[in-house]
Amino acid sequence: MKAPDMIEAAAQPQDRKAVLNDSLRRRIVTMELAPGAVVDEVALADEFGLSRPPVRELMRQLAAEGYLELEPNRPARVSSMSYQSLRNFFLAAPLLYVATTQLAATNATTAEIDGLKDIQRRFRMAIEAGDVNERVHYNDRFHFAIGQMAHNDYLMPSLRRLLIDHARLGMTFYRHPPTQEMQDSLRSAVEQHDQIIEAIASRSPDRAGMLVRAHWDLSRRRMSDYATPEGLDIPLS
Repeated sequence: MKAPDMIEAAAQPQDRKAVLNDSLRRRIVTMELAPGAVVDEVALADEFGLSRPPVRELMRQLAAEGYLELEPNRPARVSSMSYQSLRNFFLAAPLLYVATTQLAATNATTAEIDGLKDIQRRFRMAIEAGDVNERVHYNDRFHFAIGQMAHNDYLMPSLRRLLIDHARLGMTFYRHPPTQEMQDSLRSAVEQHDQIIEAIASRSPDRAGMLVRAHWDLSRRRMSDYATPEGLDIPLS
C-alpha cells in the first residue's frame, strides 16, 4: 500500500503518525531519502495530514534511534554515512549480530519464532519477485526481530543503528545490475536465514552464532566492494 492510500485508510491522527513513522523509516533505509538529505517537517505534516508537533516528536524519536540528525537552528537531515562510520559499522556488525542471535536462541518465545518465520516468508517472496526495496526491508525486519527476541535492552539501540546502515549499504549493492554471483548470494542468504531460524527454534546458541557469523561474512564481502571506491585502501573489516 502506497503512502497516500495508507494515509486515507488511517483516519485518526495517531494512526497517521504510525503511517508516517513506517514510511519515513522505509524512505531512509531504502535510500529514497539519501544520507544527509534535508527532511522537511512542514512537507511531512502536509503529506500525512498531521500538525507539526507530532511530526516533530516523531523526528526526535527517529534521531534518538539514529535515522536522523538534529542540530539547533538547522533542518533535520538523514543520518550521514562517512568512511569513519562505515569502518565502525564493519567492526561492530559481527559482534552485535552474533550476540543478539545467540541470546535469541536462549530467550525467544514460540510466538516470536513464528513471527520470524513469517518475516522470512516475505523476504523469500521479495527475492522471487525481484523487489529490491522489499528484499532490503524484510532483511532488516529479520535481524531486528532477532534483536527483539534476545530480550536485552542494552543491545537493541546499537543493533537498531547498525541495521540502518546495513540496509542502506544493501540498497547500494542491489541497485547494480544483477549478476550470477549476486543471484547465488541471494540464494545463500535465504538458506542461511532458514538455518538461523532452525538454530533459534532448537535452542542452539552456539550454532546460531556460527550461522549468523557466516551470514554476516557473506554480506560483508559484497558490501565492502561498494563501500570502498577503487584505489582507496581503507581497512573496513
